Amino acid sequence: MGRHTNAAPVVIKRKKVVSGDGHHGGAWKVAYADFVTAMMAFFMLMWLLNATTEKQRKGLADFFSPKVPIARVSGGGEGAFGGESLFADQTMIRDGIGATDVRATAERAARGASGQDLQGGEPQELEAWKAVEDALNGRAGELLEGDTLMRHVETRITDEGLIIELFDTEEEPLFEDGTDRPTALMKTLIGVVAEVSEMVVNGVAVEGHTRSQPVVLADNPVWPLSAARAMATRRLLEKGGMEPDRIKRVTGHADRTLAVPNPMAARNNRVEIILLREGL
Repeated sequence: MGRHTNAAPVVIKRKKVVSGDGHHGGAWKVAYADFVTAMMAFFMLMWLLNATTEKQRKGLADFFSPKVPIARVSGGGEGAFGGESLFADQTMIRDGIGATDVRATAERAARGASGQDLQGGEPQELEAWKAVEDALNGRAGELLEGDTLMRHVETRITDEGLIIELFDTEEEPLFEDGTDRPTALMKTLIGVVAEVSEMVVNGVAVEGHTRSQPVVLADNPVWPLSAARAMATRRLLEKGGMEPDRIKRVTGHADRTLAVPNPMAARNNRVEIILLREGL
């Protein structure tokens, strides 16, 4: 029988340590950071909506919208973005042939004594058009009613070409009211235009525009009237000596493109004779 002892037995207690107990590790920090970022983005959005204009908001939206380039030069605005995408209404591709006097943007619209800066295009072509403008002013000045004639004429150079615009005034219309019958004033003007246009060999386009009617009619005459006046102008040009083969198109735009804000103003009755750029 073994020796009796009063020593206490040795008890080994093993404690299981659970790491992260009580705060579930660092996952909550990630969730909290996402929440704070989302709230910051939300409040920034609210501030932008309150502090920007409609056009600026549109520019920001288009900046982050995916754009599919459909041409070698695919910008739609005045600069790299310009606040517009390619798919914005009336946005032209800036490849040098898309814009007209109607679509010309603020930066590209011409200005100066003749209504346009001589920018863009071949230098020889621009010099020729400037000579046509000078000849038009000089030829009209030689006539007794030169001052009267030039009150009805404006010229400008656009991406499409040299535009010679002939328009009504309240006192002196170019066509008899509501018809395509040209007045004596219109015949004189077209004679001068046909004469000076012989200085160049560019193709020619003729476009007719009319003012709006004061009442809504079941059969609105503005479309056939604008087309008929454009055709009458073409006939007068050919009668004045212009080669028929030079005329590339004759179109009527009705009252869809206004020269002045008042749609019923006489100034909106006009004919545009365009000396087209080479290749158009």
